[in-house]
Amino acid sequence: MAGGGSLLTLPLLIFLGLPSATANGTNRVAILVATSSATLGFRSKKINSFPYSLYLGGVALLGALIGARIAIDMDGNVFNRILAIIMLVVVVLMVFKPKYNAISTSAKTSGKTLFWSMVAFFFIGIYGGFINAGIGFIMMLFMNYVNRMDLIRVNATKVAVAFIYTTGALATFAFSGHIDWKYGIALAVGNAAGAFFASRYSVKKGEGVIKAVMIVMVVAMSIKLWFF
Repeated sequence: MAGGGSLLTLPLLIFLGLPSATANGTNRVAILVATSSATLGFRSKKINSFPYSLYLGGVALLGALIGARIAIDMDGNVFNRILAIIMLVVVVLMVFKPKYNAISTSAKTSGKTLFWSMVAFFFIGIYGGFINAGIGFIMMLFMNYVNRMDLIRVNATKVAVAFIYTTGALATFAFSGHIDWKYGIALAVGNAAGAFFASRYSVKKGEGVIKAVMIVMVVAMSIKLWFF
């Protein structure tokens, strides 16, 4: 209904007592389930941007391996403060949400644009592997304004790329022993159930209420992460 679910789930896992790296890795279980489901949903409707999504996903995967490693090696208190700052930045983006170009008839997905897109998505992948929170806003803005893709293809490409790089991030956290599978599976089931009902019963008024509550919660959580 509002997007940015990791802004709630990641600090929640930390508050439940998981070390920061383990909370970060555990959160990827739910992200992988969500992105795989969304990717299959778009493909069932014959909406995809192959092979463009594969190119971006491949370089983002390389970046995610680096980002996940950085997150694992980082001191937990430092990570929590960085997360607090990112949460507040994403909240600002949610409040002052930029306008997207809904329709584009001339998508740019080849030549120099493809090259620079791959460079950009390598760094986006590093961020995705490191923390992931709010990355959907970044990918959507980039593909909408730089690649001139319409919002339907932007969303389809976004979830496909996120699925690809999340596999690498999840594997990195798993091999380092930083996933609590019990919490991860519970979170994935809860996310799936919530998305199922929200996608069917959300209305504009409901979205506004949820977003307002979410903003208050994210601000409160970021304060707790920084000071406590």
